[in-house]
Formats: sequence, structure tokens, C-alpha cells
Amino acid sequence: MALPDIPDSGRRFDLAADEGTRAALAKFAELRALPRLEATFDVARHGPHGLRVTGRVGAIVGQNCVVSLEPMENQVEENVDLVFVPPREPADTEKAGSAVEVVDPDAPEPLVGDAVDLGRIATEFLLLGIDPYPRKPGAKFEPLPTDDAAAHPFAALAALKKGQGGNDG
Repeated sequence: MALPDIPDSGRRFDLAADEGTRAALAKFAELRALPRLEATFDVARHGPHGLRVTGRVGAIVGQNCVVSLEPMENQVEENVDLVFVPPREPADTEKAGSAVEVVDPDAPEPLVGDAVDLGRIATEFLLLGIDPYPRKPGAKFEPLPTDDAAAHPFAALAALKKGQGGNDG
């Protein structure tokens, strides 16, 4: 959305990804499925040359439980609040390479060509909201029981120590 297209009162955008887009994003994000991806954004002017994007990204993602490996679905709900401003011109000392750039995590995003890509914002917030270790409710990891004393995690190290004439302790 371009800066000149936003009135002073702002503008609302409701986006819903089509099946092809959801399939491509599911493949990219290594999801089992992406049955729903929607976003609602309110875009307003921020000063004379900037934009502010607020809203929400919502999705249903198909994943596999990391414990049971069973298919499951998770809901992703992410709030968006971003400010975009034109990139600032580097100071003369920065042009010469003598200054170290310190990145402020709260600094506004750069406005590229006086426009923002709302689809890209929705995609980024979807990817940020995906649980990297999804677990079905009640799923517990229980290691297999073993009676073998040599099966403890450091058994191989103990055997090496014994083989080198080391202490048994």
C-alpha cells in the first residue's frame, strides 16, 4: 500500500490468503497444512512521510506433535504494530565507514519506495507466531524403561575411562 493512497483518516484492509498462497507458505514454513490465513490491518499516516500499520494476523496451521508425531492443528494469533518511515540519509562519518552503526530494536521500519507490502507483513508475523515445538494437550515424553545399567547416558564415557586404565569412580 502506497503512502499517497492512504487518506488522513486512514484505511482498513482485510486480507485472506487463497489456496495457492497458503499451499506455498505451508511448504516454505514446513507445515503439514495451512487451512486459514487472514489479516486485518489499519493503515494510517505517521507524520508527513510515514505510515503506521496496526492489526492482527490469524491462522490455523497443521503441524505434527513433537512427542507423538500425530497430526494436530494450532491457532496463530499475532498483533501487529509497525511504523514505517523513509530511510534516513547516512551522516558523513557513516559514509566514510568510521562509525559503527547501532541498531535500535524499537526504530521504525524503512519505507521502501513510499509503500508497504501488507502481504509480506502478514507472512512475517505468521512465521513468527508458529510454535516450533508443537505438543498435543496431554502428550508426554516417556523414555523407554531399561534394566541395563550400561544404557545410562554416560556409559560410553565410562567404558572409555575403564579402557584407558582410569579410575572406576
